[in-house]
Amino acid sequence: QVQLVESGGGLVQPGGSLRLSCAASGFTFGSFLLGWYRQVPGKERELVARIFPSGGLSNYADSVKGRFTISRDNDKSTVYLQMNLLKPEDTAVYYCSAPSLSAWGQGTQVTVSS
Repeated sequence: QVQLVESGGGLVQPGGSLRLSCAASGFTFGSFLLGWYRQVPGKERELVARIFPSGGLSNYADSVKGRFTISRDNDKSTVYLQMNLLKPEDTAVYYCSAPSLSAWGQGTQVTVSS
C-alpha cells in the first residue's frame, strides 16, 4: 500500500535550519507530483511547496520563497524540504503528500522558538 513517512522535525531557534525527509513506498515514486503541506491548530492545511516528477519544476508558497527548497531523489523514493531562516510563524505540523493518490504522511512537528 502507499506509504509516506516524514522525519526531521524538531525544535529550532529563529533563524535556524531544518531538513525534512519523506520516504515513500507502494507506488511509482518518479511518476508523481509530491508536496509538502503544513497545518497549525484551527487553520486549514496549506501548501508549502510542490515538486513535479522530473524534479526540474517546483512551486512555493509566497511565505517561504527564498527560504525553503524542495527536492527529490527518485532513486531513493524520498522527497526533502530544506528550511532555512526559520521564523516562529513557520511552526506547524508538516505533512508530505502525493495529492493525486490522496496519500498523506503522519506529519512531523516543527517548532520555531527561542
